[in-house]
Amino acid sequence: MLNLFHKSHPVAVSSANKTFGFTLIELLSSVSILGILAGIAIPNFSTFIIKMRVDNEISQLYRLLFVTRNLAINTQQNVTLCHLDNSSKCDSNWHEELSVFIDGNANKILETQLNERLLQTKAKIKLTDKLHYGIGRNGVIYAPTGRLAGWGSNGTFRYCPENHPENNRGIRVATSGRLYVSSDTDNDDKDEDRSGNELTCR
Repeated sequence: MLNLFHKSHPVAVSSANKTFGFTLIELLSSVSILGILAGIAIPNFSTFIIKMRVDNEISQLYRLLFVTRNLAINTQQNVTLCHLDNSSKCDSNWHEELSVFIDGNANKILETQLNERLLQTKAKIKLTDKLHYGIGRNGVIYAPTGRLAGWGSNGTFRYCPENHPENNRGIRVATSGRLYVSSDTDNDDKDEDRSGNELTCR
């Protein structure tokens, strides 16, 4: 027999039909928090980028000096590191491209007619940064012994990023040919040279 009387079942409401959102106050609060976090993070990130750039340049320069010394020992010839001007003579523009070349007579001139040849180069540094070497030094010459050749080759490379003197770093090139990278010896977040003086660029 057909049952005409049956219980009705309640219609289920799907949760998918519910809508969710943010109130204006919640949205403004979130934007404010993001602004505060960005204000803290961006300067720190900028400092991190600068420090990484300086460390990378110092690392590249250290390797180039190390290679220059090894080439002098292995080839048993004088090998020079410097920036070459348009006439293939060394000058003191250390921020420009640096060249390593055989320099038989140690005169800081690349003379291909004397069978001197270019061995390696390093790209110039960021335009606004500074790279100095000693006072008026225009080249580093390694002798076949691994020591520096000629007068005035020893000194300290100083790399200084623009407007961030706290990130200055350096490499000391001793007469013996050995290299010494600067470090923060007094824990003040600034590098010092081997004499304990903070590195500055003139």
